Amino acid sequence: MTNPHPILGGLRVVELTAFIAAPSAGLTLAQLGADVIRVDPVGGNIDISRLPLAANGRSLYWASLNRGKRSVEIDARNPQGERLLAELICAPGEGGGIFITNLPVRGELAYEALARRRNDLIMVMLGGSPDGATAVDYTVNCAVGFPLLTGDGTRPVNHVLPAWDVIAGQMIVTAVLAAERQRRASGTGQLVRLALSDVAMAVTANLGYLAEVEINRSERAADGNFVYGAWGDSFSTSDARHLMVVAISDRQWRALLRATGLGDGLNAAAKASGHRLDNEAGRYAARELISGFLRPWFAARSLDEVQRAFSDSGVLWGPYRSAAQMLAEDPRCSPANPMFAQVEHPGLGRTLTAATPIDFGAAARMPPGVATTLGAHTDEVLEEILGADSQRLAALRAAGTIGGSQC
Repeated sequence: MTNPHPILGGLRVVELTAFIAAPSAGLTLAQLGADVIRVDPVGGNIDISRLPLAANGRSLYWASLNRGKRSVEIDARNPQGERLLAELICAPGEGGGIFITNLPVRGELAYEALARRRNDLIMVMLGGSPDGATAVDYTVNCAVGFPLLTGDGTRPVNHVLPAWDVIAGQMIVTAVLAAERQRRASGTGQLVRLALSDVAMAVTANLGYLAEVEINRSERAADGNFVYGAWGDSFSTSDARHLMVVAISDRQWRALLRATGLGDGLNAAAKASGHRLDNEAGRYAARELISGFLRPWFAARSLDEVQRAFSDSGVLWGPYRSAAQMLAEDPRCSPANPMFAQVEHPGLGRTLTAATPIDFGAAARMPPGVATTLGAHTDEVLEEILGADSQRLAALRAAGTIGGSQC
């Protein structure tokens, strides 16, 4: 029987963050049921107006990354606000005392000062580089080689997906949960440090790119849309659509040959040219031959015709889609997928919204969070967690220490 309570219910996380990596960590924790409190300076942090913007000027980026969180405005740049935020972070409670940030902190918000307030504090800090230098996804990505492997290799090609930010966000979540598990066992908190460049370089090493250079004394070359080490390539159809086909296993390869009916001709051409097509390495070596042989087959068919030919065939393939085409064509990106629901976001409108992609067998998936507005929960949070009365809230607001809507 599924437990109706959220899997991270009772966990309280305060985040002082901006941009992608750390806010995405807070979003993931909120989607799993944690009470995540996003703290911004009065008027919003440096990412409050990041594109894209809705017609009313609100950032769709900010709203999307901060769904399901409670938003509080505290000016931590002045001593009173700094103390107030430290008080909020270290407020008593079994699941509290967890703080994540990717911004410079000092004074009352430094780990040592916070730990004096609460000795079981868990603080996760994301930096740019382990040497203290600043970095963002693009300056890290250019350092680990992937833009030189994207495209045809004639010039670096940046990707638009902030991959290292996204991965770092999930590693922050891992750090929070691992440290919280240790705290439950030992009663002790800790400072956890993570660097964006370390995330990128660790992934690069784990995928064998560094070993390829050091052990094989070789370096991978840009290879267009081919799949390294196996066969896979992109193709155009007669109706100007594009698709990707991959055959990693022998079974997938045989399915592709059956579906296209090109097996005999392609095998004969491979034999005549000295290529072997019965293993991944052989097919990778013959990639130009294979793709050249298949290209006319795809060019003579529309995307619908290809889809009919590949239906239930075991071929591993997918069409290239824009975000608009994905929304219009792919049932996986619709309420037919239990991860999605149409949600009304105040001030923005109704849109397809994702819950967590993780489906726990023993805990119900929480519904997608609603986009918050800046400072909407300031009074609520300070009253609930710190016991602030209306007189204290009024004094804090008059001093410019807090913003947000008044209860």
